[in-house]
Amino acid sequence: MKYWQYLTRRFAGGMVSLFGLSIIIFIVSRILPGNPARMALGAMASEEQVQELAREMGLTQPLWKQYLGYIQGLLTGNLGQSLETKRAVTVDIIEYLPATLELITVSILFTIVIGIPLGVIAAQNKDGWVDHGTRLIAFFSVSVPGFFIGILFQLIFGYLLNWFPITGQMSSRFSGEVTQYTGFLLIDTLASGQLLAHLNVWHHILLPALALSMAGMGQIMRLTRSSMIDVENQDYVEAERGYGLPEWLVTYKYTLKNAFIPTLTVLGLLYASLLGNAFLIELVFSWPGLARYGITAVINNDFNAVVGVTMTIGVAFVGINFLIDMLIGRVDPRIRLQIEEAA
Repeated sequence: MKYWQYLTRRFAGGMVSLFGLSIIIFIVSRILPGNPARMALGAMASEEQVQELAREMGLTQPLWKQYLGYIQGLLTGNLGQSLETKRAVTVDIIEYLPATLELITVSILFTIVIGIPLGVIAAQNKDGWVDHGTRLIAFFSVSVPGFFIGILFQLIFGYLLNWFPITGQMSSRFSGEVTQYTGFLLIDTLASGQLLAHLNVWHHILLPALALSMAGMGQIMRLTRSSMIDVENQDYVEAERGYGLPEWLVTYKYTLKNAFIPTLTVLGLLYASLLGNAFLIELVFSWPGLARYGITAVINNDFNAVVGVTMTIGVAFVGINFLIDMLIGRVDPRIRLQIEEAA
């Protein structure tokens, strides 16, 4: 089997997964307690008004007709109207998604920049005090909930030391100076030529991104350590040292590259999972992102928004998994050859 055939099969499997997800989220959204039409109109609306809105929303049709309309809307990008914002769900997702993507991207950067070097250092000092110290850091970051770390950061760095703001994406004094080109404030502030606003966005995003990255940082740290130790015991690494290559070159060019495959896979899955798991951090820091929007939709039984957010996260999972499959074949050609030889 050629590698492109393997990728095609993986892509087809992802589409089947999305189809299954669409069925599950449709059924769940229809069995949530409460009448969406009643919740949209309020307690003072008459029964006739509620029934009229229910007909307009298609809730009086048989389930199979509702599902066909729902699939047609998904394929055309029409996810219906949000009962909470009174806008198209697609418009809401386009507005809120960039803030969450920006937050989790910076969070993943923290995970990579801090977690991987600490994992390498721990592997180089196996069973030493540095290794034990990184183990404690990893245990703390994985065990303590992210929202608690976020609140702790707010108390220490926001209230006590007053070093960082604790809510929002950007100070209000800059809002009129930045033109929204992409929805990503780190990009839009630069595109608008507002350097001070750009630095202000970094000032706001550091605490929530660091709090969100802690759990993943601990996983990546320990995974990198164990992968590095496994690879360092290989004969070719000892041969490279025997050739007299500098230790830093052996570590970062040869050992880390071959040990990076499991870490890359976990990083991809971690990035996709943060898209849905960021809601507590977004609530704590009043971050106007998609995860917070999704939780509000669940609370208010806004099923169109619930479906839209869930499918967006599902597409992100499938897309990132497919991208990781492509990258792994590039990073380590041996995997691509093994797939082709196994056919």
